[in-house]
Amino acid sequence: MATKEEVVKLIDSNQNQIEQLIDKKIQIWLDHVLFSGLWWMGVALSIIPWILWFVIRKRDSTDRLLYIAFYVMSLAVVLDILGDQLGLWHYRYHVIPVLPTYFPWDITLMPLAILVLLQIKPAINPWYKAIFFALLSSYGGEPFFDWLGVYVPTNWRYSYSVPIQIAIYMSAYYLSRRNRFASLSNEK
Repeated sequence: MATKEEVVKLIDSNQNQIEQLIDKKIQIWLDHVLFSGLWWMGVALSIIPWILWFVIRKRDSTDRLLYIAFYVMSLAVVLDILGDQLGLWHYRYHVIPVLPTYFPWDITLMPLAILVLLQIKPAINPWYKAIFFALLSSYGGEPFFDWLGVYVPTNWRYSYSVPIQIAIYMSAYYLSRRNRFASLSNEK
């Protein structure tokens, strides 16, 4: 069994190697990705859908919808980081080079797709919408970004995403129906 000092030395050495690789990644991004067509597409996909959503959103549900959006963003970022770090996939043409996730997908496209589905025809069975969302994102979005060369599934198949996307949609649907929020006040 290694001593504490040996473990600290191993961890610090590993961290130094990671920092060197991140520095190299940033340099590659600066030299080859920044201001490329796919970088501009990523910037546009990060901003324009939010502007469109702001126009079409159900105004009296804005707070609830943003609550759901932040939930989906958080979940998407965590799962994307896990997949990247475990070597299941990786991304090229990052909008922000130090993030291992694809910013437009996690922060804009996925949450807004769910918000739009929650708003449109709310009486439709949520399972149908969840399956529609999962199939569209898994067999439409992922292959499209793969075709562009932005998304690289190394140890992942599109089909693996379907149950995960269904779970994300259904959990967002469940949270969107919550209404137990106590008012904030200084009184106990």
